[in-house]
Amino acid sequence: MQRTLLQRPGRSGVRSSSSRGNGVARVAGLPRDVSVRPSRTLSGATAPRSRATGLVVRAESVMTASTRDYSPKTTPDNTAAALWRSMGPQCCVCFDVDCTITMQDSLDLLANFMGVEEEVSALTSKAMDGSLSLEQALEERLKIINCNPSDIKRFIQTYPPASRMAPGIVDLIRALQARGVAIYLISGGFRELTLPIAAYLGIPKDHVFANRMNWQWDDETGEPTRLVGFDMSEPTAHNQGKPQAIANIRQRNPYNTVVMIGDGITDLEAVQTTGGADLFIGYGGVVERPAVAAAAQWYCYDYAELIKALARYRVAMIGSGAWASAVVRIIAQNCTSKDDPADEFVDEVRMWVYEEDYEGKKLTEVINTTHENPRYFPGYSLGANVTAVPSIEEAAKDADLLVFCAPHQFMHGICKQLAGKVKPGAAAISLTKGMRVRPEGPQLISQMVRRMLGIDCAVLMGPNIATDIAKEQLSEAVIGYEIIDTARIFRKLFRRPYFKISLLPDPVGAEMCGTLKNIVALGAGMVDGLDLGPNSKATVMRRGLIEMRSFSKALYPTVRDETFLECCGMGDLIATCYGGRNRLVAQAWTKAAVEGKAQSFESLEAELLKGQKLQGVLTSNEVQEILKVRKWEQDYPLFTTINRIINGQLSPTYITDYEAGASLVLPGFESDEDAIAPKRPPKKAVAAVPA
Repeated sequence: MQRTLLQRPGRSGVRSSSSRGNGVARVAGLPRDVSVRPSRTLSGATAPRSRATGLVVRAESVMTASTRDYSPKTTPDNTAAALWRSMGPQCCVCFDVDCTITMQDSLDLLANFMGVEEEVSALTSKAMDGSLSLEQALEERLKIINCNPSDIKRFIQTYPPASRMAPGIVDLIRALQARGVAIYLISGGFRELTLPIAAYLGIPKDHVFANRMNWQWDDETGEPTRLVGFDMSEPTAHNQGKPQAIANIRQRNPYNTVVMIGDGITDLEAVQTTGGADLFIGYGGVVERPAVAAAAQWYCYDYAELIKALARYRVAMIGSGAWASAVVRIIAQNCTSKDDPADEFVDEVRMWVYEEDYEGKKLTEVINTTHENPRYFPGYSLGANVTAVPSIEEAAKDADLLVFCAPHQFMHGICKQLAGKVKPGAAAISLTKGMRVRPEGPQLISQMVRRMLGIDCAVLMGPNIATDIAKEQLSEAVIGYEIIDTARIFRKLFRRPYFKISLLPDPVGAEMCGTLKNIVALGAGMVDGLDLGPNSKATVMRRGLIEMRSFSKALYPTVRDETFLECCGMGDLIATCYGGRNRLVAQAWTKAAVEGKAQSFESLEAELLKGQKLQGVLTSNEVQEILKVRKWEQDYPLFTTINRIINGQLSPTYITDYEAGASLVLPGFESDEDAIAPKRPPKKAVAAVPA
């Protein structure tokens, strides 16, 4: 016994009615195919398919024997180009399938496989000239094809998806997917024939809108045996299906932009209906339809044109120290596309280098010749696609992504120099750790960039010793962000197998961690300089983390507690207190003081850092200025004691008794306030001789 079981609709998505879905003619007597003419001039006479190119031009409206000219918009207007260029994570592209994704109509190809192509074509013609309804045409064609599941399986094996793809479509979809764009297939054909194509392209099943076949099932075997029609409850079997499918997609997903790409009139309809697509791109690489070519907002014959028109970001590095050089090396690796159409970044990376001489040559010349920065980062190749430029304006010119990695004391001047010269719509990320103290309150570097340049600015913070990253040792960082799309782009720019990137919606917390840990690192260096053990260092680090969190939340109450347990907090603190430059210089400074051979931080900076800048001392003075103004000195005894030590007011030995160091009134000062934070710290701080 056999029974007919109608398949339950698996989704409410809808689509247009025509299985060919391509706006074919509905007026009796029209020729099915006409030849392609270079001038896009069509004749009413019947002409065979072009054997040279496989391109077919089909009539879609009544034409007389005279010719008709039309001019496809192969160059998009500014609005269409900008919309396409902006495609990203909050966007989707919907593709027609037959003659858009594939080189053939799937149902016609199945009819050919089953040996009934002529009969099916006759019914197709009736649907084209309007003498047979679209629903009837689909049903009658399926009856003639009369396939079973085994036939469909053999058909797919005979014509695997890879053999049917239109030229360039795989690269285009890869390029879109790499940018986080959601891909949908909307077909007037059948799901059974479309799902293998979706699987080949990496498109989820629930992103496929198509008709469903109905089968007769055998009660004995429980298997489908015969095709008996298609599911009429699927809206894909009716007119205006594609606009409705897109409306359903919009209801389920908050996409900012929806684009429809296809070859036929039903695809064009998707942009002509309220709630439909924002942009229609006509495709004529397989079948060219005059009405579609004439009306499309943008018409292309080669998917490479669409790939080329997608956004590719130009990157500029503002800075050339050790950390900047290590990071630009990562960026260069990720920007080397090797002609990969999915790549999102322009190969060339410009790096602003403060011009100076190196062994009788300009440093920029040396870097561009050797692809190495021997002055600040010797021994490591930056990448052949890195171009060093001495002009900061030239480096930033036309850049879509700006990476700031310069000492924080120079950032205000850099921003002033770039103000009004940054590309509108660009985005920035700051790797700089520090803050600017102003009468009206502190200003973080990311805040400075946003205010002065008028662009979004994320931050990258973490336990990142430059040489370890250059050696491609396992490292991690967080990107603190306000705008998630900015963070996602920068994550792609920085992420490497050895460099893990996570996203954190707390840019202020991440940046405060990166700024304040340099003060604690000075204390850790003092512990090392006194030859004390890990217990003492752990005590200083623990207290330092507490004061980092407390100070950050006092200035910015919205900072998250969890941020201090991220790699930008505890992780960076550990790395800096054991391997950072602030610890190194503080250790040498303390040893010199203990031995009675006191040296200034400036001299040790020049001797030990080889041109790199020491951030901790300046940051400590800036933070102490805030503590003094707000009368918070006693609330932060470690910060206060470290500041007094580096300014020569206390012996380094007070690092182990920071409570006493913070509360002690020193000779020559009238009050704790005067002792804790002199109005102008000595330019060259020298350690006090231990008692």
